[in-house]
Amino acid sequence: MTVIDTTSAQTGRATRRVIGDKRKSSGKLMILGFLSPTLLILLFMVAYPIFSLIWYSFHNFSALHTNHGFNYVGLENYAYLLDDDGLWKRFIFTGKFVFLCVSMQMLIGIFVGYQLQRAFRGRDMLFTLLMMPMMLSPVVVGFLWRYMLNSEWGIVNYLISATGLEKVNWLGQTTPALFAAAAADTWMWTPFIILLATAAFRGIPDTIYEAAEVDGASPAYVFFRITLPMSAPVLFIALILRLIDSFKQYDLFFALTGGGPGSSTETVSFAVAKTAFNYFYTGEASALAVILLFIIIGLSLILVRHLNKMGEKY
Repeated sequence: MTVIDTTSAQTGRATRRVIGDKRKSSGKLMILGFLSPTLLILLFMVAYPIFSLIWYSFHNFSALHTNHGFNYVGLENYAYLLDDDGLWKRFIFTGKFVFLCVSMQMLIGIFVGYQLQRAFRGRDMLFTLLMMPMMLSPVVVGFLWRYMLNSEWGIVNYLISATGLEKVNWLGQTTPALFAAAAADTWMWTPFIILLATAAFRGIPDTIYEAAEVDGASPAYVFFRITLPMSAPVLFIALILRLIDSFKQYDLFFALTGGGPGSSTETVSFAVAKTAFNYFYTGEASALAVILLFIIIGLSLILVRHLNKMGEKY
């Protein structure tokens, strides 16, 4: 090969690299052009409110008295909230509510979803009926259960008294109100777990069950050693979503108990709304919302890390 041929080959390779780089850059610009409207909307709808919330939390500010302006107070709002015994009681109540709801929803949802993976007559109709509570608004569910649990003429106390037992003041005492709220939330959101669990169980190949049957595996062994491990990532996603949603529960308690009796059934989200829109302490409400936000983010990061490990394992 002559010097001229070598030079021509190198020039050709260089030209192709330049053309390839231009195509890559133009492709990136095109992708950025398509994504930019969505990114701008997300920036306006998500990033701006979060940064505004954090900024408000460092100021003594009231949305009702905007003429007083913003007084920078640093971490005083956070110090005041963390020193408030009532806030810790709300966190404890929220933790109890989340534990009860998520536990019942996961147990019932997995059990029912496992039964619905099998083919039987009327399965599709039953599945559709089970999904109906999830389609209702939480406020509607709250008022529905409020009427059902009325201490005088509610259907629940009517059935209890029909058995000869004393009526229960479901919404007038803290502990019964907690279980009432947990039951209402479970009734509404267990269909969501059923939906995901059924989809996960149906996604397991039949050949695995057939092989287990040939090996003489018991139903319990198949469920705990095959079905649950292979559907664990989907079930874990359902767990994460329900934990996050339960932590920020507000509208159900607003309609069901109104935070009462007293303030004993106020969740942290309820306290945020009450501080912001009843008392108009915008700075304190923002600080409390930031605390709740970071708790949810921290919990989500921990769970997502476990989910990634689970995905690598299965």
